[in-house]
Amino acid sequence: MLSVKANKINKGLITSAILLVILTLMWQHLNGGIVSHHLLHRADFPAVSNAWGIIIIPVLAWLTALRLHKAIGTERIKKTAPVVIPTEFLVAFFVMLLFSLLQSALWEFGYQSLTMYTALGLLIAGLFYPIYRAECILGHVVGASFTFGYAIPLIGILVMAIVSVFSLFCLKPIFSKLLKKTQTPMRME
Repeated sequence: MLSVKANKINKGLITSAILLVILTLMWQHLNGGIVSHHLLHRADFPAVSNAWGIIIIPVLAWLTALRLHKAIGTERIKKTAPVVIPTEFLVAFFVMLLFSLLQSALWEFGYQSLTMYTALGLLIAGLFYPIYRAECILGHVVGASFTFGYAIPLIGILVMAIVSVFSLFCLKPIFSKLLKKTQTPMRME
């Protein structure tokens, strides 16, 4: 668990996000120009500039801060009171961050097929775990941004998040009801 002051959550998270994007874009600008990535890695498809990160990452950080405030209930306490960030929140962010860094490393080292299999694994994990949460989306986009830019990982994780929402809010209740109906209590005589 991480303890911080309630009023520093928004400032710290959003400021860190903006600094990350600005430093990345400045480094790219000074080393040959801001990179653009083609959709589906095909030159005949449109390219998306990394400059979109100036909008994408701060908005994701803001949404994550809102979700964090809601999770810890800081709207009812003093803004300077210390609060504890839930461990599950941090774990979700860092697991997605490490997972997307692994995907990026696999892509950079020429293992594109393994990158696709890890994406499929993430999609399957989304059937059982809520990867639609803001901290998961932010972690994935930040981790994948150095290889794939900001917009392409966002598009990918949003598609997976939609599948996760559908699975957890539509399919899971249906299967739960079906399992309850099919389970009959055993009688011991």
